[in-house]
Amino acid sequence: MWMVLGVGALVFALMNLWRTSQHKEARGFRFLSMSLTILTLCSFYADGAARVMRGDLGGLMDTMPTLSPFLWIAALGSIGLNSCSLFRKKSELQHP
Repeated sequence: MWMVLGVGALVFALMNLWRTSQHKEARGFRFLSMSLTILTLCSFYADGAARVMRGDLGGLMDTMPTLSPFLWIAALGSIGLNSCSLFRKKSELQHP
């Protein structure tokens, strides 16, 4: 589930950048991208917690060390991509 949410967050972040590059409002895309990013992190945590409850230590040892850094990179990337439209708008307002 977290993979689907993560791909959705990436798609909406790219749509946010695309709409911003066309000088159009992209608040909805920014909101959806950030929301899906948060849901991705929560879903990944829930998956890890479910593995702990089942006692699936092999699954934890396989997924957590590998995917945890990638989730941090994805979360920071999502923040960076979505903040680009905020900074661009601010600079356009200062220099019309």
